[in-house]
Amino acid sequence: MDAWIDRLAGALGEDPLTDQETGRLLSSSREVAHRVERKTTPLAAFLLGSAAGRGMAGGASRVDALAAALATLESVLPPPAKESRFEG
Repeated sequence: MDAWIDRLAGALGEDPLTDQETGRLLSSSREVAHRVERKTTPLAAFLLGSAAGRGMAGGASRVDALAAALATLESVLPPPAKESRFEG
């Protein structure tokens, strides 16, 4: 996966994702899939990228722009569902 995603980044004229960016993006995708709806995940990823790009166009570093977009996403996620535990 890493080689392919790095190739995609290069084809799009972007720097490869760092390990920290990859971890945060995968974690955020998981949270959207589980707390909202699985099919919403790619739409949220598009909006995150758009917001991060807008932040970078405004002068923010990629790290800061992505962090701001992820913080916003986290602020609008519904709370995690309570897991039911069965005791037997």
